Amino acid sequence: MPEFETIDVLAAGGRGALTLNRPDKLNPLSSQTLREIAEAARWFDRHPLVKVVVVSGHGRSFSAGADISGFGAPAEGSLRDNADLGRLMADAVEAMNAVTVARIHGHCIGGGLVLAAACDLRVAATDAYFSIPEVDLGIPLAWGGIPRLVREIGPALTKELVMTCRPFTSEEALAAGFLNQVVPPADLDQAVEDLVARLLTKSSLTLRATKHHVDAVTRQMVGLDRSWADADSLVSALRDPESRESAAAYLDRVRKK
Repeated sequence: MPEFETIDVLAAGGRGALTLNRPDKLNPLSSQTLREIAEAARWFDRHPLVKVVVVSGHGRSFSAGADISGFGAPAEGSLRDNADLGRLMADAVEAMNAVTVARIHGHCIGGGLVLAAACDLRVAATDAYFSIPEVDLGIPLAWGGIPRLVREIGPALTKELVMTCRPFTSEEALAAGFLNQVVPPADLDQAVEDLVARLLTKSSLTLRATKHHVDAVTRQMVGLDRSWADADSLVSALRDPESRESAAAYLDRVRKK
């Protein structure tokens, strides 16, 4: 079993679990966490018995998104390489052989929503809170988030949600096609368990074939390969004066809450 600092992983028979484990901060996605998720995804692929992996977060939330505590601060290594970590994480999760099920509760914000979009199936509690605040932060939605949202909810709603940064509910996400199921918070674990149990009755070959076939078709539709350039847009935004002013104003509002 690998040892990670910001996530927990488990593989037992056909079941796997990848759980974000910084509950005191609502499971933010730091550079370290992004690297660990990508490594965990590859680790699960070395366990051929695992058919289904549940992706979730400890504590009160799925994920509050990118770790803004160090936003704009100098990073170790290449600025572009660090800006590309989210794309590499999402691509690794999406490429997993196992079927991934996102268990969403509490906050599912920005990069956390991209992580959920990289999963195959998504079940959320009625009290889940969704938003994409990147534009308010003075940066474009990156990490392959745009094509994944276009794939799941269409271009018009993607533009609205990303450009306005307005929050939206589980019910709206379900109606838009982003979620497979919405249940009361008390029923979330059972709903995920029922879905996993049903998937585990299927053969690994047929699950994997279906997953990769659907992904291959949608990849041709939305062009995920273009997301390689997302890091360049992020780096440009970090050097754009107007974008930095927007970020400062947003962070000031967040700190005052």
